[in-house]
Amino acid sequence: MIARPEGGPRVVVGVDDSAGARCALSWAIGEARLRGLPLLVAHAAPLPPHVSAAGQLGCGITEALRASGAELIARLLTEVCDGPPDGVEMTALALVGEPGATLVRLAGEDDLLVVGHGTRGPFSRLLRPSVRLHCARRARATLVCVRPPAFDTLLESLTATDEAPGHAQDSRFRRLGRRLRLPL
Repeated sequence: MIARPEGGPRVVVGVDDSAGARCALSWAIGEARLRGLPLLVAHAAPLPPHVSAAGQLGCGITEALRASGAELIARLLTEVCDGPPDGVEMTALALVGEPGATLVRLAGEDDLLVVGHGTRGPFSRLLRPSVRLHCARRARATLVCVRPPAFDTLLESLTATDEAPGHAQDSRFRRLGRRLRLPL
């Protein structure tokens, strides 16, 4: 478990390379800034099945997974808030292990655990279990699941900028909406 400053609460956010994780990271940064809490950004990469079955942990795979996790965290922070957030005490961790179990271990009872809400199908869930559901069942911390914006909301925001003077009324987003049979 990572030591907390003065034993107080913190905001723990689990990230991966998905839209839900980007939204969760953005929400967690805002919440940490609003409450004045430290932020812990964690990425946990599971070991590939062939590596754990063969017991080849000493061949540099764990170091490679940690390095790629650190690169992912840096890239997400750059995409979401142009680098480390201002006004927030932040720690970033790239770990190796099952993501759900790792986040449950990291988040204490007084922490706020933030995860993204994925949109995977049932077959994908058989291969890789849901981190959100694992945390909901086992976490002692307060859990917040952040959904990415709906497709309709994104279309509305994009078409609102297209209706500015100088844009054609029949924009590509309206054509996409018609193709998908969305009322625009």
